[in-house]
Amino acid sequence: MQESCSSLQQQRYIALLRARLSKKRLTHSMNVAASARALAERWNADADWAYLGGLLHDICKELPFPQQAELMENAVPSACKEEWESKPVWHGIAAESYLRVELGIENRDVLYAVRFHTVGRGGMSRLEEIIYMADLISADRTYRDADHFRKLAMNDLDKAMFEALQYAMDTSLRKGNLIIPYTADAYNHYLRIMNQRKK
Repeated sequence: MQESCSSLQQQRYIALLRARLSKKRLTHSMNVAASARALAERWNADADWAYLGGLLHDICKELPFPQQAELMENAVPSACKEEWESKPVWHGIAAESYLRVELGIENRDVLYAVRFHTVGRGGMSRLEEIIYMADLISADRTYRDADHFRKLAMNDLDKAMFEALQYAMDTSLRKGNLIIPYTADAYNHYLRIMNQRKK
């Protein structure tokens, strides 16, 4: 499983998702997988692993919170205080543990892409960036800036990440939510990239 992800394995995971997710969440997961594959092909990343990360990113989304919390206890890296206080991000952390412990997936890029798909982090790998953006631009997304992010992600991934994180931070501030330190680190990382371009 470490070196490649075959189409037979992908079909097995799709069957698993059908058993675990609502129709709406399954559709979203399939859409994210398709967007991740397209982005991977555009940005020279492994398309099969990108597809798998997109497919499995929400595998724990509909678990009851106590079950998510139990899985989070074994997550790598461990959840920070602000993540424990922010239930909407639990499913990504729980999913990293589930993929690694229950499914035996060892690919660090995939595990981190799933772990950080809601919060981001500084120094994300290309695959992590792809899953983060694929979740934001999947075909089922209908928010006002979705088309803008779809175009930007295919043309300038660093700028897309910067604007996406800016969008995430603005949304959290408007809602009065905690700012996750990983998200702040990610924002600062891409802000530095944008500032460097101006020099």
